[in-house]
Amino acid sequence: MSNTEHNEQVEQRRAKLAQLRDIGEPYPNDFRREHRATEIISRCGDLDEAELKEQEFKVCVAGRLMTRRIMGKASFAHIRDETGDLQIYLQRDTLPEGTYQNTFKKLDLGDIVGINGTMFRTRTGELTVAATQLRLLVKSLRPLPEKFHGLTDIETRYRQRYLDLMVNTRSREVFRKRAATITALRRFLDERGYLEIESPIMQSIPGGANARPFITHHHALDMDLYLRVAQELSIKRCLVGGFERVYELNRNFRNEGLSTQHNPEFTMLEYNETYLDYHDYMDLTEEMLRQVVGEVMGVLQVPYQDALIDFAPPFERVTMVEAVCRENPPLTPADCLDSGQLTAYLRTIGLDSEPDKTCGELLLDLFEETVEVKLTQPTFITGYPAEVSPLARRNRANPQITDRFELFAAGRELANGFSELNDVDDQASRFLEQAAAKAKGDEEAMSYDADYITALEYGLPPNAGGGLGVDRFVMILTDSPSIRDVLLFPHMRPETSG
Repeated sequence: MSNTEHNEQVEQRRAKLAQLRDIGEPYPNDFRREHRATEIISRCGDLDEAELKEQEFKVCVAGRLMTRRIMGKASFAHIRDETGDLQIYLQRDTLPEGTYQNTFKKLDLGDIVGINGTMFRTRTGELTVAATQLRLLVKSLRPLPEKFHGLTDIETRYRQRYLDLMVNTRSREVFRKRAATITALRRFLDERGYLEIESPIMQSIPGGANARPFITHHHALDMDLYLRVAQELSIKRCLVGGFERVYELNRNFRNEGLSTQHNPEFTMLEYNETYLDYHDYMDLTEEMLRQVVGEVMGVLQVPYQDALIDFAPPFERVTMVEAVCRENPPLTPADCLDSGQLTAYLRTIGLDSEPDKTCGELLLDLFEETVEVKLTQPTFITGYPAEVSPLARRNRANPQITDRFELFAAGRELANGFSELNDVDDQASRFLEQAAAKAKGDEEAMSYDADYITALEYGLPPNAGGGLGVDRFVMILTDSPSIRDVLLFPHMRPETSG
């Protein structure tokens, strides 16, 4: 539809609205719907025409007019409510005088109507409402997208999500599954005695993850504040205070790039429990995801793009060094501990590294470039270098690595967890290293959090923690290729005119 045609339709609809204003209230609020589409289908779906006629099931429905087929003195239409579509049959002689000609025929697609009627089946067997009353409840001033049976323009779907939800039943199903996933995650932890908390979104020090924060300014206090990048440090403060199982499911904000897997604000589930270690938390995370997938999907094998992600078998567990060597045959485990060998190998595959990077940082770079995308089935990667894990406990047998895991599936990170660092001197030392890196220009490095160090000085019980990227998890469950598909209102670059 051209802009001229669109504007003409808007003008025509506004003219109809003006007429409605002249004769009464164009936006009434006294209609009370009594039935929804799926309720009617559930109640009447197994009844044949004779049974429907005998029961004379009367309904009162409301919805948006999606189709209309006028055939002289009788017409068919479809309305859509939150639960689905319902066919309506309208006859001039069974509606109040003038309703068919002066109301129904003047409707536009997109108008919201209220209908009273009786259920019957058409000759083709479709469950239908024989309308006895019709009211216009809301006049739609803009025409539906031309392909209202399935809006396909990506930009429009993301920028005008209300249109996407209005016309794409798949999009509505995606966000129903998202809501079901969040409910199931909460239920899993609630049933195990976890306490849900809420931590501040605006913080004086950004902490809990290596990430570039958003900065705002509080005028009354005349101080800069940072939007939360992670909930972890707040949760561990609660453990110091005496709570032993704590979680938060909420938004985090990171001032980083946009991609199919990254959005500036995202939903994260973080959860910690005392007197457990990272092995226990790999078990817990695996159990949680398997249970949630079963509840939401009804099966444990989930199709995602060109793969089938299987949450039923035990998740593979492999160290970062093992994974890197497996995908890069020339390298040996010894090479992975040699920064010179790693730098030379990175060059052979076309990746130049910064000269001051540590061996652990080089190993992580190599893992992210050559391994991560190949981890299709749920896989735990362990043995993360200490220099890239500032909040994780060092491994007792090898202090160069930490007791940390990350869970990957469909070629991306889903979860991160570790035995939490509760040695206050070690934590203070790592904070200082992070602060030094920040001073040199690393915008993702952490700040020194003196209050958190004070909390640790009172004693943090041994504990394990995990964090699940909810958006990426929902992407897999809904077969969505982009994180924007599972965010109702994703961030978009401003539209340019001209």
